[in-house]
Amino acid sequence: MSSNKNTAITSGIVISAVSQFEERYSSPDDGRFIFSYEITIENRTSASIQLLRRAWYIFDASGEHRHVEGKGVVGEQPVILPGKSFNYRSACDLKSPFGSMKGEYIVMDLSDKRLINVAIPVFSLETPWILN
Repeated sequence: MSSNKNTAITSGIVISAVSQFEERYSSPDDGRFIFSYEITIENRTSASIQLLRRAWYIFDASGEHRHVEGKGVVGEQPVILPGKSFNYRSACDLKSPFGSMKGEYIVMDLSDKRLINVAIPVFSLETPWILN
């Protein structure tokens, strides 16, 4: 993973994102660029939370924009205890060597069943050579 970590804090819930270009799965000549990303969700509140849904906004420099949403992340709806974190990896494909992602999670405060919209910070998806 690259050392470029982006972080957002919403209501005591910290989201950190780091991305990396996956050259071995990409085919630039065919307009296929694969990026992995690692997300850490840290619960700095005094209550347990459960991640229920996600929404992603994916921006491709080719001009294509996508909106993806669904239940949980990587097949899970994790419960995160106070002071603990949940970490996962996933991937995204682009048609160009540069883009970005941002989004939000819907989490439930399990102490009072309140739903919280938690920001996922914008982070770049870029090949190592794009800025040369």
